[in-house]
Amino acid sequence: MSKLIVFSALALFLMVADVRFKITQPVRVALAAALYPAQWIVTRSVMWVQGGGRYFESLDAAQAAEAAALQRLGLQSRRANQVEQLALENSRLRKLLALREQVTTPAQAAQVLYDAADPYTRKNIIDKGLLDGVEAGSPVLDEYGVLGQVTRVYPMVSEVTLVTDRDHAIPVLNTRTGARGVAFGDPASHAGALELRFMAVNADVQAGDILTTSGVDAVYPPGLPVARVEKVEQRADSAFARIYCIPLALVSGAGHVMVLKPVSAQIPPRPPVEAPVVAVKKGRAK
Repeated sequence: MSKLIVFSALALFLMVADVRFKITQPVRVALAAALYPAQWIVTRSVMWVQGGGRYFESLDAAQAAEAAALQRLGLQSRRANQVEQLALENSRLRKLLALREQVTTPAQAAQVLYDAADPYTRKNIIDKGLLDGVEAGSPVLDEYGVLGQVTRVYPMVSEVTLVTDRDHAIPVLNTRTGARGVAFGDPASHAGALELRFMAVNADVQAGDILTTSGVDAVYPPGLPVARVEKVEQRADSAFARIYCIPLALVSGAGHVMVLKPVSAQIPPRPPVEAPVVAVKKGRAK
């Protein structure tokens, strides 16, 4: 009990002395100076831990923001491509409608589904068939001109032989001179082109001449754009010139087409031939 009283009195004395005479101030300064390195290390450790946590949090947020930005960029890129594709498709459809207004033949729109699998032919498959009223021999156009002719018809789809196919031939008319001829597909010697055959060496055909359908085959209406003459070769060893033509239609990139009724389907049938009436002469009674 006496120790408690002694130490309590000592503590009270020291507190009063410190308040009045500041006797513990040097001790506090010395202790603060001695403890400062340890305090600095502990404080910096805490700050480093907190800063590292914030760094990783910001890194995760930045990576997430980058991923979101890349995703938005991809979406915008796809949308931009879709806009360009839709604009191109819209332009082609407008041109196809403008061509439809110039053609008086009954027609219907169709879409090209895919190219035929045979590598030795030039054919497309469209999404219209017998159920849609498509007939074999129907001309097929795109927004620039004659694309080909329907050669096979199925219930839901049809096969279109392109003008560049080696087995396809189309009567044409030179719009500059009015001369007629026949253009054949020529994929072998001049891929993706046509050849105007059986034209004399001295025929008036020049590069740049526009060829249209002549309408003499009862299949294609007259005046449809077919091709443009690209090159004329006059050979001394042959009586015919070699004339290469470039099709005006997009034979390798058509998306939407117009299927016309064949001209032969619009020609009224020939009236039946009536049997001649044979007059019967009455003989005289003898």
